[in-house]
Amino acid sequence: MEVHNINKKTLNISIPSADNLILNDSRRLTGPGLLWEYPGAVLDVFFHDINAEQVIKVWNREARRVLDGIGWQNQRIIDRRFDGGVNLAISAPMDQLYSATFAVQTAWHFCASELLNKKSDNFEYMISSLQEIMVKESNPSLVTLMEAAAEHCVDVLSDDAELSLGHGKGSRTWPINDLPSPKDINWQALYDIPVALITGTNGKTTTARLCNAIGTASGLVAGLTSTEFVRVGDDILDHGDYSGPGGARMLLRDPRLEIAYLEVARGGILRRGLPLRRASAALVTNVAADHLGNYGINTVEDLALAKFSVHRTLADDGILVLNADDELVVAEASRIQTKLCWFSLNSNATQIISSKSEGISCAWLENSSLMYFDGKQTDLVINVQEIPLTMGGAAQYNVRNALGALCISRALGLSNDAIRMGLSQFNSNPKDNPGRCNEFSVNGARVFVDFAHNPHSISAVTEAMASIPAKKRFILMGIGGDRSDQAIRNSTQSALSLQPDYFVAVELPEYLRGRESGEVSQLIADQCRTHGLSQDQIITSDSPLTGVEVVLEKLQPGDLALLLILSDREQIFKMLEDFST
Repeated sequence: MEVHNINKKTLNISIPSADNLILNDSRRLTGPGLLWEYPGAVLDVFFHDINAEQVIKVWNREARRVLDGIGWQNQRIIDRRFDGGVNLAISAPMDQLYSATFAVQTAWHFCASELLNKKSDNFEYMISSLQEIMVKESNPSLVTLMEAAAEHCVDVLSDDAELSLGHGKGSRTWPINDLPSPKDINWQALYDIPVALITGTNGKTTTARLCNAIGTASGLVAGLTSTEFVRVGDDILDHGDYSGPGGARMLLRDPRLEIAYLEVARGGILRRGLPLRRASAALVTNVAADHLGNYGINTVEDLALAKFSVHRTLADDGILVLNADDELVVAEASRIQTKLCWFSLNSNATQIISSKSEGISCAWLENSSLMYFDGKQTDLVINVQEIPLTMGGAAQYNVRNALGALCISRALGLSNDAIRMGLSQFNSNPKDNPGRCNEFSVNGARVFVDFAHNPHSISAVTEAMASIPAKKRFILMGIGGDRSDQAIRNSTQSALSLQPDYFVAVELPEYLRGRESGEVSQLIADQCRTHGLSQDQIITSDSPLTGVEVVLEKLQPGDLALLLILSDREQIFKMLEDFST
């Protein structure tokens, strides 16, 4: 659980627990997320041999009692069940989010005490202690400014240190403890720029980069957050995983920025929520099993619910772009009321036909061309042969990514000319799209480096590689130790669909995640043997670098190698460049 320090004043709240009832985590929610669109705080509770209805009933009663006790009568309560537990949350004023975590813990203290038949602490004393914390944290100027921003239809980004109004060139930022009065602000100078959020299990990084290339081609100063960096124009503000709200705030406060693309990952949504409330568009690329088992996200249906949280960030006229070829995306879309824009590789997809008949924008692949319908007329935007990323159409997953980028770009008001320029000039190389199907020529062989790391993405890459003729095929792969044995086997099986002549199973020393060294590579090797590869065809290596060295020594003219790289990427790029012909 989070440990909070508000002017060095904290609360020590005893949390009753038992083997069959455990409070796993409590945390602030700073923006829209899995449960709803409100800021507040959430608990993740695991239990067994306890009736879920009883847990929820007692929680709602005790949470309401605590909220009323501290004067938050207008704040809301919500619960969400999952297999083996519940998420329990309250909404809270934006200037009271640390206090909100103490409030949910206080409510859970009384809830768990009753469920476990244990004596609880004095209610009046706990409420009084909580109110002392609330006084310390209170920032009425923040609340007043947020209310004024809503009246002026300007977005607000807030964190522990700063508050900003508007985005990019239309923004202004102040220290959180030195906020101006609304009457002292030049509201006419503040505005929201076009912003798109891009999420999904696979393809979000590539699609965000494609969108950014189109934004740049339109003549705007484009910015991008990703799992690798935050960038404005050609200026990288910082390296690291910035797919959460911190990266978005860093980007959207840059005064040079004119259009923005935010890669949004599952972890950021579930830990803190999303950072803004007035995005122009959002995209869900697809949903597949990956990183299950955290925060009560145990199934792919749960994951779809989490990914679709991006729709809660949209402005009133915002558009949600969706992949009509993904069954989970289609199923989840039926549960929300948001303006949609569908795309598909199939011109006869149900969603495409219905969109065209209803005068709703959509995009599809037809006769190797990307087509876009704006609600009135259809345009042929670009042929896939002109999009390097699609490998002449063989990489269908990148055709989908291009369709998604097309829809996002049109939703942000960009022209077909800018879209054509951006898509045609974006290459599958370490500069434009590092780690995504980057090709090198080594000793007359074709070598591809890709970041694919789950069965779904690996299958997409191997399907594209299968169309490339080769004398011999090599695969190198390593998997993080935090994946289950079955997930490792499934990823290996997806890679084996390329029918390799040699398979190099590598260890990832930086990603053992509690496993013994050699354990993951052995699981990969065992799956290769089950698939029918002989011992001579299976090579194990203690690191990606040494594994790549083995592959390079064996490569002959006309061969093909697929290196599924999760670490040491820059060193491997350098090695391949040194060997390139």
